Amino acid sequence: MSRSKISEELREEVEKRAEYRCEYCQTTLEISTQRFEIEHIKALAKGGTNHPDNLALSCRGCNAHKHSKTKGHDEITGKKVDLYHPRLDNWSEHFAWDQDPLYLIGLTPKGRATISALKMNRTQLISVRNLLQQLHKHPPTL
Repeated sequence: MSRSKISEELREEVEKRAEYRCEYCQTTLEISTQRFEIEHIKALAKGGTNHPDNLALSCRGCNAHKHSKTKGHDEITGKKVDLYHPRLDNWSEHFAWDQDPLYLIGLTPKGRATISALKMNRTQLISVRNLLQQLHKHPPTL
């Protein structure tokens, strides 16, 4: 596929594959006031393409914090590691909901680095998760 604009058909394919949730923080598209973005896992500027295998559905917050990053810092090991890759990695292997499911915890260096880099426990997300929890719509079933 070319580097041209992503078609509506491709956008719909990516949204459906992601089950209409941000593939990073798992926020559902249905409650968002803004359209989610089609994120290039490997940025176009770094040689990525518009091929579906390089695309992920992302809320604006996660996409803005990720930008073109592919690596992050794991605070426990002190190492620089690859960030979570929605096409190659299993979300549940790298992330879990804390006992208070308003917070995501990283189960692996990759999970911890991704939470940190994308600020996946940012104040706005905690507020949204709290409201969704009160409506019995959080945490999402994966």
